[in-house]
Amino acid sequence: MVVSVLVIIGLFAAQQLGWLWLDPVVGMLGATVVAIWSWSLVRAAGAVLLDMSPDPMLPRKIAERLEHNGDRICDLHVWRVGPGHVSAIVTLVSDRPELPSVYKSRLADLPHLSHVTIEVEQYPGTG
Repeated sequence: MVVSVLVIIGLFAAQQLGWLWLDPVVGMLGATVVAIWSWSLVRAAGAVLLDMSPDPMLPRKIAERLEHNGDRICDLHVWRVGPGHVSAIVTLVSDRPELPSVYKSRLADLPHLSHVTIEVEQYPGTG
């Protein structure tokens, strides 16, 4: 919309006022606006397509809540599944494993974490 208005103004000024230089200047300005908009669109779409986590601190927050009493995360995947929704798959190893629901409850109040899958494995040689 803004680019269209600029083009009309440039054409009008070139025709009525004889400012022939204004039309290409407005064209370049419009191209710059479109290029900036398209670059931000490519970055946003790329983040979704590459499964980037919207909150880079979220994996650390998950680890702080789950790694207690010898429980360790051996695999963690966090990705965006929709606007305002993040999913996580966590694999824990423990010498005293608890039910996955216990670990899920530790993550319940993290914002935007909508779908969590927890897998708990016992340390080899224990048990």
